This record gives sequence, structure tokens and C-alpha cells, in this order.
Amino acid sequence: MHELLGGAEGERLELDAYYADFEKNFWAINELGFWKLERQQFFQEPGYDSWEAFAKGDWEESLRLLDAGRADMADYHRRVEENGFAARRVRVVEEPITAYLQWELHALRVRDQCGGSIRIVGPDQVADFEHDAPLPEIYTLGATVMYQAIYDDDGVLESARRFVDPDLVLRCQGFIQNLYEAGQPLDRFFAAHVAKLPPPGRQ
Repeated sequence: MHELLGGAEGERLELDAYYADFEKNFWAINELGFWKLERQQFFQEPGYDSWEAFAKGDWEESLRLLDAGRADMADYHRRVEENGFAARRVRVVEEPITAYLQWELHALRVRDQCGGSIRIVGPDQVADFEHDAPLPEIYTLGATVMYQAIYDDDGVLESARRFVDPDLVLRCQGFIQNLYEAGQPLDRFFAAHVAKLPPPGRQ
């Protein structure tokens, strides 16, 4: 277990139980908000139409589908705002940017433009916290619950772990917030490092 988690293992949830638990807790978030840290440089997202197009090598279609989802994404973040909290993310980006991450940064850009603020940090900004293992994929919901996403060897979401120790949740929330405050706004990073990249190859 990563030292950031202080040895805590949490409660393992199968995907159906995790999705239901997350939905219930997400819409009960207080003003502390939602904070997410993404560290891995490669995932697979079967069932997501834009990712499916990307994985098949149809870059233009994958971008078209992302753009087609803007209205739903904007509605989602309006609902978040109406519920009195904000959703923020930190994305660790290593260079050269992987093909998957090139696609994900386009997806995150849509989210960022629709109200879900995202900041980018480089591996040098997290190196001091990764002596033993990469940072975990974690996200805090207010001050009451945190999840760690667990992926299989192919980068597909396999399960999740739920943590409810308020001291741990608040410590990890503060950690993500500090990275966010030190990070670069996504739009600035995107313009400098992503916008001019050629289409990635088939996954």
C-alpha cells in the first residue's frame, strides 16, 4: 500500500457496488468538493464511445464524439454547481505523451471547458512521493469518503477500495489540492504540448 495511504487498505468493492456507492456519495458532497488524482499513463475504457473509436484508430471520430458530448458534460457540471460544490482534478503527465494520454487530454479539455477544472503536473512534482511506488489513483468526496480505483494489468477498471477514515480522507484531499495549486491550467498545457501532436496510432 502506498505510503500516502498510511497503510490503510480500505474496503474492496466490486464494480456494481462501487458505482452505486459512488453515485450516492457524490451527490451528497459538501462544500469541500470533489478532488481526483490521476497518475497512470495508460488506461483502457471499454464502453466509452470516443475511446472505442480511438482504440480502433479512428481519431477524427473519437474527437467528434467528444465534442458531441459537450452538452451532457456541461449539464453535469451545472448540476454539480447547483449542489454547492466543485469538481477538480490533477493529471500527472509524463513526456513523451502516450497515445492514450493524448486522447485523454482531449477528453479532459472538454471537461475543463464545461466546468470541471483540471490542472497538470509533471513527474518531477510528484517524485518525492514515489520512492516506493507510483501515487495511487484516488479521489475524495467531501470529507467523508475516498475511493482508490484498482486497474488490471491491461489498464481496465477492475474494482475500487473505499476509505472512510476522516483523517485519511482530509489528508489525501489536502495532498491533491496542494498539487492542484502547484499545477498548470490544462488549457495552457494543452496549447503548448498537445494541440500540435499528430494523430496517435491505432491502440
